[in-house]
Amino acid sequence: MKRTVLSLLSVGAAALVAFGGTAEAQNKGGANVGTLTCKVSGGMGFIIGSSKDLNCLFVRNDGIAEKYTGSITRFGVDIGYTKEGHMVWLVFAPGALAPGSIAGDYVGGTAQATIGAGGAVNVLVGGGAQNITLQPVSVEGTKGLNVAAGVAGVTLKYVK
Repeated sequence: MKRTVLSLLSVGAAALVAFGGTAEAQNKGGANVGTLTCKVSGGMGFIIGSSKDLNCLFVRNDGIAEKYTGSITRFGVDIGYTKEGHMVWLVFAPGALAPGSIAGDYVGGTAQATIGAGGAVNVLVGGGAQNITLQPVSVEGTKGLNVAAGVAGVTLKYVK
């Protein structure tokens, strides 16, 4: 089991390096415009992937808060069960954002290991104009038994 976890984390680290360069390039042209905090539902990984619901709050640097719902989907190896968790991302964009602007689809590499309490790393690029980067500042606080590595997709929908 220990060797399997290390192997899967290596695959996830390679995916992060591959997608991390894209996120790095996006960040060079953007500034931090706020923080996105999401509650992630628990669920089961089904070997080739998983999907979990998100309930999020985006707090802009000017103090305005926006609600979002959505999902996080992992494609690749995802084995096991996790309980509810939380994720926090810094949001980078090329300029000021109108309300609802971070809605859209995001993609990036992911790596996660959970035995009891565990963590995940997800750097994502996307949004409506494909110019927003979500950079993790607080990893997923999950409980359960799970190993995941591959590509993550996040879909955010603005709640008016």
